[in-house]
Amino acid sequence: MNRLKEKYKTQVMDTLMKHFGYKNPHQVPRLEKIVVSMGVGQATQNKAILDNAVKDMETICGRKPIVTKARKSISNFKLRKGMPIGCKVTLRDEVMYEFYDRLISLAIPRIRDFRGIPADSFDGRGNFSFGLKEQTVFPEIEYDKIDMIRGLNITIVTTAKTDEECRALLQELGMPFQKNE
Repeated sequence: MNRLKEKYKTQVMDTLMKHFGYKNPHQVPRLEKIVVSMGVGQATQNKAILDNAVKDMETICGRKPIVTKARKSISNFKLRKGMPIGCKVTLRDEVMYEFYDRLISLAIPRIRDFRGIPADSFDGRGNFSFGLKEQTVFPEIEYDKIDMIRGLNITIVTTAKTDEECRALLQELGMPFQKNE
């Protein structure tokens, strides 16, 4: 069993049950899925850029990403409906816990001038999203072999009903939120 999943079952569940007064362990919020996405707008002119982004995403997540396509045409961006403009991966179960563990223990500490993840990116329904400015914070990515720096978005979907429950869950699982000053 994954180290983080073990921690969730032994420590986090007990802490959240006491904090929120849950009577049943099934009421305790848990991670449902993590969606990692990368928008590659330059892919409209050069298909190789999208291929490199897909390769980077596969290296980071350990799963083959799906290519996302434009939903509608926007003439100012020279974009037609159906053109490939990004990629995304949805992680669940063991792979999700493995990715989250690598994210908080290896990738986030490697961010330059890091002062914490902004704690205001909750959606009101117990989900949390944030972005990374470069994919090179993941140790799997070799800096010499990338063609360009790309950012990526990470959305953590939980079973929490409120932002407060989600924040408590993520804090217990080790998410380094910014301190309110």
